[in-house]
Amino acid sequence: MNTLSLNILDIVQNSIRAEAGIITTEIIESESDDRYLITITDNGKGIPPEILENVTDPFVTTRTRRRMGLGLSLLKHHAELTGGGLKIRSEQGKGTEVVALFSNSHIDRQPMGDIPGVMIILIAANPGINFIYRHCTDSGEYLFSTSEVKEYLEVETLNDRALLADIRIMINENLKEINASGINYEAVF
Repeated sequence: MNTLSLNILDIVQNSIRAEAGIITTEIIESESDDRYLITITDNGKGIPPEILENVTDPFVTTRTRRRMGLGLSLLKHHAELTGGGLKIRSEQGKGTEVVALFSNSHIDRQPMGDIPGVMIILIAANPGINFIYRHCTDSGEYLFSTSEVKEYLEVETLNDRALLADIRIMINENLKEINASGINYEAVF
């Protein structure tokens, strides 16, 4: 995975498999504090304790079709390359929190990539999940919630292609406004 947005997609897919109804992705980037923090929380099944202690080992997975799990181990590796790290908290029946800390200015910190595109993929493929995306920079904060957008638009799902294109544009514009770094603003829908 060559961008952080692909790491985020992989971790959020774990939350979806854990039957989460609410998944929050939060990114806090600060040039002044030289940190880039990614937090993904969900209200899914949680990780069993016997798996949790070794969950970043690529050969430890709960999947039955594929016997390797690379998402968490790669995220941990990329965070550690920058002098950061990875913490995972989970409680069965309550959910999981994954926190990855990176040095913002480190040459090995991957670019964010196409996070608006990742959000659109998640929204389109999982209409019953409330996705919350919060991005904070030294210049400001942006917050997006699928349940709030549905309520505002008075719709049941956000699966209309034109609506998804508009949401992608909205996310892009808001990230530009707060000077989010490493975002691929030129990605085409």
